[in-house]
Amino acid sequence: MTAPLPDRFASPEESIAYMKTVAVGRSGFSSWLDIEPVRVWEGESELLLVMRPEMTQHHGYAHGAIVGLMADNACAWAGASVAGDVVTGGYTIDFLRPAKGERLRAKGTVVKAGKRQVVVRADVWAETEGAAPVHVAAAQATIVPTGIIP
Repeated sequence: MTAPLPDRFASPEESIAYMKTVAVGRSGFSSWLDIEPVRVWEGESELLLVMRPEMTQHHGYAHGAIVGLMADNACAWAGASVAGDVVTGGYTIDFLRPAKGERLRAKGTVVKAGKRQVVVRADVWAETEGAAPVHVAAAQATIVPTGIIP
């Protein structure tokens, strides 16, 4: 993994504030979902989503689109921590188990950062208070830097 861009963010707290303002605040979907960035620093990301009934499918599990968004954002946000502003070039996801729980947590880790693309892996867990987290999805993405550095 390559080091983060010099002077991109002065601290992990600054990167979280930026993600809340830009990645969540300017994204209608992420804002509606109320995604909470927990960590976005040095090639790693972690985000949290409190589940609501309108985010589920007919069996009561988190809809696959919601699980996919969590994996996609974890990959993009980890990529952004080393490459500045990014978009997703593509991703694959494997759903491992039904995503049933009070919240979803996703973690992304940069595998390799290059000038034209960043390869990132993400995992998503369903969590319920008092129970062990359940690993519900694994993904890999190609993240493309836009060339814009905040």
